[in-house]
Amino acid sequence: MNKTSRMITMVAVVCLSAGVLAGAQLGSLVKGGAVAVAVDKFGPDINKAINKISGEKNVSPKEATKVVPIISIGDSGYIGAVQVAGPKANVESVKAVVQLEGRFKLPVIDKIRLRGLVPVATKDVKEGFHRVEGVGVSAIVDIKI
Repeated sequence: MNKTSRMITMVAVVCLSAGVLAGAQLGSLVKGGAVAVAVDKFGPDINKAINKISGEKNVSPKEATKVVPIISIGDSGYIGAVQVAGPKANVESVKAVVQLEGRFKLPVIDKIRLRGLVPVATKDVKEGFHRVEGVGVSAIVDIKI
């Protein structure tokens, strides 16, 4: 079994375990925690897998990529993960990506959903979020639980 297959198997085991433990009332909390644990534990492996499938072979020593959790404003729970990319020093300071959601209306189309993904330097909503400049989202990681 290669490293990518082991990583996928481990993420699946963590998520499956969390799904078994999740009751009707605690389901979303446990699932969010499982995603957070999986991203913290396997983020570097997931990052390598994304770079491999995207053909990213020669990242400059000044550039970097990293996988971090997404925090949804209003829910305060982890809902997934993303890969961020940018200057190495800036990427190292990213701890999460905040997802901001809104609605927009046009005369022709009355419902447009907007989602902004903002790299930030903390996972703690109580500290307030400060954007990490120069870093963008380069991939979205879907974790089915």
